[in-house]
Amino acid sequence: MGIEVDVIFKIAGVGIVVAFLHTILDQVGKKEYAQWVTLFGFIYILFMVASIVEDLFQKIKSVFLFQG
Repeated sequence: MGIEVDVIFKIAGVGIVVAFLHTILDQVGKKEYAQWVTLFGFIYILFMVASIVEDLFQKIKSVFLFQG
């Protein structure tokens, strides 16, 4: 039970890479690309979290409906 640590590290790693790329692109003057990188990073993290929530709902469903 509980979240695996590797998922937390993946989310943190993507966040660090996105923040780094956003800062670099913003300082170079490519603000539009920096915003796109941030948006794509957010969407990627959102799908990761959605899969975790789906697994959680499947576990809850199996507990309360007594299905294996």
